[in-house]
Amino acid sequence: MIDGYGRTIDYIRISVTDRCNLRCVYCMPEEGVGPVAHEDILTYDEILRLAEIFAALGVRKVKLTGGEPLVRKNIEALVAGLRKIPGIREVTLTTNGVGLEEKMEALAAAGIGGINLSLDTLDPDVFEKITRKKAFDEVMRGFHAALAYPQIPLKINCVPMGLPGQDVTEVARLAKEYPVHVRFIEMMPIGLGSKFDFQSEDFILRLLAARYGEYQPYEKRLGNGPGHYYSFPDFRGKVGFISAISHKFCDSCNRVRLTSQGYLKTCLQYDIGTDLRKLLRENADDEILQRAVAEAISKKPKSHQFTENVGEHREMHTMSQIGG
Repeated sequence: MIDGYGRTIDYIRISVTDRCNLRCVYCMPEEGVGPVAHEDILTYDEILRLAEIFAALGVRKVKLTGGEPLVRKNIEALVAGLRKIPGIREVTLTTNGVGLEEKMEALAAAGIGGINLSLDTLDPDVFEKITRKKAFDEVMRGFHAALAYPQIPLKINCVPMGLPGQDVTEVARLAKEYPVHVRFIEMMPIGLGSKFDFQSEDFILRLLAARYGEYQPYEKRLGNGPGHYYSFPDFRGKVGFISAISHKFCDSCNRVRLTSQGYLKTCLQYDIGTDLRKLLRENADDEILQRAVAEAISKKPKSHQFTENVGEHREMHTMSQIGG
């Protein structure tokens, strides 16, 4: 698919649930959010039908997200179903790691093509402050379970927050000691994230250089999204950045999002898109669905305006409700 600004849209993030077993301070309030009624969430059959529509229009890569996707039962069945769709070349998953130890074998058997593990600190006490849960050991068991499948790329996603004890250079050490890529994601001013200051890519690079030495840009592409990477001396993996604020990459954006309730969202900052669940449940045929998707993609905004006071169509949901 080509949007109104000539960008090729070949990657979709599909949220399978709004529920999560953590309460990260930049994502969800401590009491959580009111869960969406079960009947309002897309069924796996509905997700698979929409994935066929997306594939027919040129989508080649699917990322499963939440909330926390592993809290939805039989997620491996959805992975296997997506892998069978002609045109879908890769299905990956992002997770907080709680439950990954239990699910990793089934995900591998289903054909998962990559795991992104969210981990903002290696300090158990800081982990509890960020996530409001005592689950650090469980997440690390999930990390090691994923390492047992070297054919499945593992990436660590870390959001630097500048909290006392959140040593991002320690998180980067995982890429030194293990064959994984560690990525630092600038804080997005979406939902509760707007209450936190982001730490820029340049600032984090200075911290890393002071501890690990000179770095070099890594020119090859790793993954499906906007991350770019650096090589550090004696590191087994790379260190990457997704820097939507300080290094805006909207001109090369190749993604859209499908929320757990079936809303096709074309830009993270805005609530612009189209309600595909409504069409599905009105028994719309494939042609109607394809037209709705193509029209929404054609109106995808040119760029976010996170550094400006955008009022109209500004996204007001939390990241867990959007799908990250």
